[in-house]
Amino acid sequence: MSAVKRAGTQGMGRPMMARTERAQRCVLFTVLFFLCLIASVAADIEASQTVEQDTDRKPLFTTIPDYPATARRDRIEGEVQVCFDVTRNGRTRRIAVRKSTHRVFEKPAIRAVRASTYEPLPRDASMSGIKACRTFRFTLEPVVEETTN
Repeated sequence: MSAVKRAGTQGMGRPMMARTERAQRCVLFTVLFFLCLIASVAADIEASQTVEQDTDRKPLFTTIPDYPATARRDRIEGEVQVCFDVTRNGRTRRIAVRKSTHRVFEKPAIRAVRASTYEPLPRDASMSGIKACRTFRFTLEPVVEETTN
């Protein structure tokens, strides 16, 4: 009886999984992983191809972001890339920071995009679901000392 019990159960009385069943599960998980990977790569390729097509939306009013006082005081420079959608009436929505060299510049860049407006679409035009991106560079002007002779 003990020989049968050892061969048929594993540990706490659970039935042992056959090697072929484990191999099948391993193959199944591997296939699912690669399918998810292929789907995400295909979505990235599709998104990168559609971004370049949005050239007809022209900005009506562009706001320049304020330089944060703490960054100015600490002499910090940086860059922020903000991506967003433009609605039919020219307003921006779904604003998100894509890349940033310093977090202190993110809020002013988001505020600037939110305050900007674009040309509204005519009623008969179809709207594409393409994201637009804008990069803001925060740089300090060099201080020039004047000499008196």
